[in-house]
Amino acid sequence: MVEHTDPNPFKIFHIGHLMANTIGESLSRLVEFSGADVVRACYQGDVGLHVAKTLWAVGKNPEDMTIEYLGKMYVLGSEKYEEDESAKKEIISINKKIFEKSDPEINTLYEKGRKLSLEYFDAIYAKLGSRFDRFFFESEVADAGKAIVLKFLEQGVFEKSQGAIIFPGEKHGLHNRVFINSEGLPTYEAKEIGLTARKFELYPDMSESVIVTANEQSDYFKVLLKTLSLIAPEHASRMKHIAHGLLRPSSGKMSSRKGNIVPAETMLEEIESLVAEKMKERDFGAEELASIRKDVAVSALKYSILRQAIGGDIIYDPEKSVSFEGDSGPYLQYACVRAGAVVAKAGVSEEVKTFPETVEPLEKLLARFPEVVERSRLEYAPHYIVTYLIELAGAFNSYYTIHKIIDEKDPLSPYRVLLTETFAGVLKNGLWILGIEVPKRM
Repeated sequence: MVEHTDPNPFKIFHIGHLMANTIGESLSRLVEFSGADVVRACYQGDVGLHVAKTLWAVGKNPEDMTIEYLGKMYVLGSEKYEEDESAKKEIISINKKIFEKSDPEINTLYEKGRKLSLEYFDAIYAKLGSRFDRFFFESEVADAGKAIVLKFLEQGVFEKSQGAIIFPGEKHGLHNRVFINSEGLPTYEAKEIGLTARKFELYPDMSESVIVTANEQSDYFKVLLKTLSLIAPEHASRMKHIAHGLLRPSSGKMSSRKGNIVPAETMLEEIESLVAEKMKERDFGAEELASIRKDVAVSALKYSILRQAIGGDIIYDPEKSVSFEGDSGPYLQYACVRAGAVVAKAGVSEEVKTFPETVEPLEKLLARFPEVVERSRLEYAPHYIVTYLIELAGAFNSYYTIHKIIDEKDPLSPYRVLLTETFAGVLKNGLWILGIEVPKRM
C-alpha cells in the first residue's frame, strides 16, 4: 500500500499536495511495474479542528458554498480561533458536535462542504492522471483509535497528563504527544493508530505500508512508529515513512493573496498558459490542443518534482519546466512522439536480416532499463529513472542525427526502425512510471 496526497476536506488542495501526489503515484507505479499488487490509499481529515474552524466561519457568513469560499472561511476561522477567546470556545464546541453528530444544522453544513471538497479533489486527480483504490477518513477510524489508546493506557504504554492522555515520547528519546485531548476526543495521533489497524485489517497480507508526507511530519512519524512498535509490532515492522521537501515557486506571480498558500489549480493553470504560448503556432484542433496542453503541463510539473532525490526542497521554475529542449518533461514527451512518428512512417515492420557489427550507446542504454527500474524500486527513488530517460533520449537524438532510419537501399534500415520502436517503447514505459502521459502529437 502506498498512502499519499491526503488532502483535508474544507481546505484548499495546494502545491504541497501536488508534490505528494506526484511522488506517491510514481512510487505506486514503480512497485506495480515491478510486478507487485499495489493499493493506492488516500487518508483525509474530514473531522477535526480545521473543519470546526471552517464551519464556525461559514455559520457567521452563510452563502452558497464554493471551494474558494471554504478556503477563505478556514482562514477566517483560524484567525478568530487564535485571537478571540469567545470564538475559540465556540469552535471547540462545534468540533465536539461534529464528532458526535449531535447538531442537525451543523451536520447539514458539514455534509455539503465534505461532498463539495471530495468532488473538487477528484477533478484534480483526473487532471494529474492519478487514482486511488481506497479512501480512508478520520471519521471512520477515530473511535477505533480512541479505543486502542484507552486499552493500552491500562497497560502503561500511554499516560494521563493534565486531563489528556499522552504517549511519553521523552522516555524513548523522542517527544511527548497528546493522543486523547482534555475534551475526551481522539487527536490526529490516535486516529492514525485507528487507521493503521484498519489498513491491516482490510489487507492482512500487505507486505509493506508506505506513507508519503512532507518532511515537516518526520518527527511526528518517529513518535507514531515508536508507539506502534509497542502496541502493534507486527504492523510497525511493515511500515515505511517517506518524507519529501517543499515545492517553492521561483516567481512571486504564483503566490496567493495571503502569500502563504498556492492552490494547485492556480499553479497548473499558470503552467498550461505557458505551454499554450509555446504551442500557439501548432495546427491542432481546439479539443486536441487542450488535451496536449494539459498533458505537457502535468509532465513539466511532475518531471521537475521527480528529477531530484525525494527529501529536498524544490525551487520550481515554470519557464524552464516547459522547455521542449534539454532537461524537461516536455523534451522527453517530444522525443517519444518523434520516434513514434518515424515508426509510423516506416509502415509494416520488415523482418530484420542484417545487424550492425558494433553496439551503439543507444543499444547499451536500452539494455539497462530493467536494472534502473529495480534500483529505483529498491530505494524508492524515481529520480534514477528521470536521469536514465534523459540520457536515453540524448543517445537516441545522436543516433537519429548520425543514421538515416528509413532508407529502402540500406539493409540496416529494418533494424534501425526496430531499434527506434524499442526506444519509443522503453521511453514511454519510463514516463508511465513517472506518471507522465505521452500525447499522440506535439
